[in-house]
Amino acid sequence: MPPPPSTAPESAPAPPPKAVRRKPWRLLAVGIVVVLALGFGIPWFLHSLSTVSTDDAYVNSHVTFVASRVSGQVVRVRVDDNNRVTTGQPLVELDPQPYRVQVAIKQAAVNSARADLAVTEANVRALLAQARAARFKLLHAIEDVDNQVALVRARVATWEQGKAALVLAQAEFDRSSRLRASGVTSAEEFDQKREALDAARAQVTQALESVYQARAALGLPDQPPQGTALAEVPADLDQTFSAVRQALAELLQSAAQLGIVPSSYDLSPKQLVEEFYRRDPGGNIDRIYAEVIKGAPGLQKAQATLQQAQRDLDQAQLDLSYCTIVAEIDGVVTRRDVNPGNNVQVGQSLMALRSLREVWVDANFKETQLRRLRIGQRVTLEADMYGGKQTFEGRISGFTMGTGSTLALLPAQNATGNFVKVVQRLPVRIDLVGYDPDKLPLFVGLSVTPSVDLNAAPTGPDAGRFLQAQAPPAASANPTP
Repeated sequence: MPPPPSTAPESAPAPPPKAVRRKPWRLLAVGIVVVLALGFGIPWFLHSLSTVSTDDAYVNSHVTFVASRVSGQVVRVRVDDNNRVTTGQPLVELDPQPYRVQVAIKQAAVNSARADLAVTEANVRALLAQARAARFKLLHAIEDVDNQVALVRARVATWEQGKAALVLAQAEFDRSSRLRASGVTSAEEFDQKREALDAARAQVTQALESVYQARAALGLPDQPPQGTALAEVPADLDQTFSAVRQALAELLQSAAQLGIVPSSYDLSPKQLVEEFYRRDPGGNIDRIYAEVIKGAPGLQKAQATLQQAQRDLDQAQLDLSYCTIVAEIDGVVTRRDVNPGNNVQVGQSLMALRSLREVWVDANFKETQLRRLRIGQRVTLEADMYGGKQTFEGRISGFTMGTGSTLALLPAQNATGNFVKVVQRLPVRIDLVGYDPDKLPLFVGLSVTPSVDLNAAPTGPDAGRFLQAQAPPAASANPTP
């Protein structure tokens, strides 16, 4: 008996409907993948066309090495590695006692120099008084010469008067002689006339000798040159007389100690006094003396000694202040290499400070990426430390003047003929914009991925250029961090 017909052939067509039902789901999955690819791929592709990025970049910052300005023994270290410090905060203290002793010694030297200055100023004023006395002596000597010249002329006048009296006495004696011969005049009257004549002759002789004496006192010969009157004297006798020249020499000697030197030693006393008064436009003697005192060599030397002593004291006080070594910038302590009890020398490095705020990124772009890079372009920075969840804003601030290979400690030597072209990398500095280390700190050496926005217009100083302008003046070349 044949087996009953099987129902398998009738149920065999059932799988195709299941496959048909699965195919829409596959198409939906493929569609979702395509949509996602388009949704994320196209923006990524467009972003890659408008940006330039590199993974060869790291965080960098300024480092300040803390060194001692004076030698001494360390008595205290106030900080340790990784401590955060601010500008002016004490870091290390040296033993200040030796420097305090030096300050006391220099202070004593200043006090001594100040006392010497007071004594020297008094001596200068005494010299000025001597010079003034010498000046008055010179004027007195000139007046004496003028008086003696007047005396010579007065005595010459007396001599002339005596000669006139002698002529009169001679005439009366002659008349008396004739009358005596005729017996008209008595012998007594004749004797009186003769006595009067002898007295007149004696007076003339005495007057003449007095003139000779006055001329000799002036250094003049008894008899003047032929054709010259006895009363005549040289017109400049009051400027050339020996007593006047001696007084002038004493005045010059006193003035030399005050630093007053005439323009010529052939000047007459009158010319010398006039030159002295020309020291002040108005001829004010008080101002002249004040300037003389100020410019006196002895006083200037004493003032220089005081200034030197004061500078030595300032240096000693400065060295004392250097016993407390402070932070010059805001930063974090690294590489501490000093402990209490160490003897440090001038310039010895004690620790280093890394700046927290003066942080930037050094990005080594390939030379093929530099064509459209310029100063001032906006940069987006992703730090590997934050896993791409945090981004930082930056700005290209400069290009290093040489590739990394040429600036290396041992640059490549390609002159051997074995040159193989390798794409070079140029360090590009990127400054952070709006960076706050208190919120999201960046540590030196961290890897960063910078992306330069090529479509954004460059901004800031030197925007759109390859090279920066000249460095700013020294006052602002090192801004406070």
